[in-house]
Amino acid sequence: MGGMAEDPLDQLYAVAPEEFTALRTRLATDAKKRGDTAEAKRITGARKPTVSAAVVNRLVHHDPDVRDRLAELGEELRAAHTSMDGERIRELSGRQRKLIEQLTRAALETSEVASPTAALRDDVTGTLQAAIADPEVTARLGRLVKAEQWSGFGGFGDSETVFAAPAEKPAPKKKPTPKKAAKPEKPSDTDDRERRRKREQARAVLAAAEHAKAEADDTMADRQSDLATARLRRDDARERLAKAERALEEAEAAYEDAKRASREAGEVVKAAKAAMRDGG
Repeated sequence: MGGMAEDPLDQLYAVAPEEFTALRTRLATDAKKRGDTAEAKRITGARKPTVSAAVVNRLVHHDPDVRDRLAELGEELRAAHTSMDGERIRELSGRQRKLIEQLTRAALETSEVASPTAALRDDVTGTLQAAIADPEVTARLGRLVKAEQWSGFGGFGDSETVFAAPAEKPAPKKKPTPKKAAKPEKPSDTDDRERRRKREQARAVLAAAEHAKAEADDTMADRQSDLATARLRRDDARERLAKAERALEEAEAAYEDAKRASREAGEVVKAAKAAMRDGG
């Protein structure tokens, strides 16, 4: 990774998720020490990214050209769509698939994810596709909090479905032919469809479970940090209490010594007065 980023938020979003909370606390503390309460508040308000968002953020901090490459391809695709240039659209579609595959691989390598889950890979791919399709997502790259997904119309940004149909001469219209009765489905077709449906359902359940686990892990890491801070404060308070109790004991002992010295001095004064009376 390059030199230390100027903006503390860039430092924050360039580290692994497990380092995020501790670094956020340190950067906010540094800002407070400088007397910059507004900056401390801004840093404290930074939300911890999910694992997939962190993977994309770290790629962008590791290779700043990524943002420009995605933005440029997005602009070219929008121009091709506007002019309805089918040849250009198909060419850019191929480039898009290659770029997303390459950047997904680079992102996982940068974050040292050796065996990514299907859900993590899908989230990274989906976020990169959304960045090509949406300039607002491109602008957020490097400080993403969660995975992004292209939610526009027409499938723009989806490397599997975009630009599949060539915009060439329409095929000559065929004479309408009488409709034939639909063939009854074979039992095997129905079984295949049912199996596919169940497999898709299982994938969706797995993806949701993996997302929930990632969120739970993030929350646990935050709570672990809070717990460590609370323990430090408790230990500090105990130490201060022990010091205060020692100081109290010493003060009480000093008071008893002073009281004894006062009493003894009083006895001496009394004896001296008596001696003066006897001598007088």
